[in-house]
Amino acid sequence: FSPTETVAADKAVDRLCAELICPYPPGIPVLMPGEIITSKALEYLQQILADGGKITGCSDPTLQTFNVVRQ
Repeated sequence: FSPTETVAADKAVDRLCAELICPYPPGIPVLMPGEIITSKALEYLQQILADGGKITGCSDPTLQTFNVVRQ
């Protein structure tokens, strides 16, 4: 386990995710701990929210912030 920190969404791109992030629908995780947060993944998750979906498993379901591995 590594130390983590919370950063703004725009600062999370290219950082290691420290939490499970799962949109519903479809209910399939997009990011798992240890994966690199890409701009494409962030855009996809934000579109799910814009379309009325929910984000589960993460500390901030609004996607304003992300928990990442501290550098």
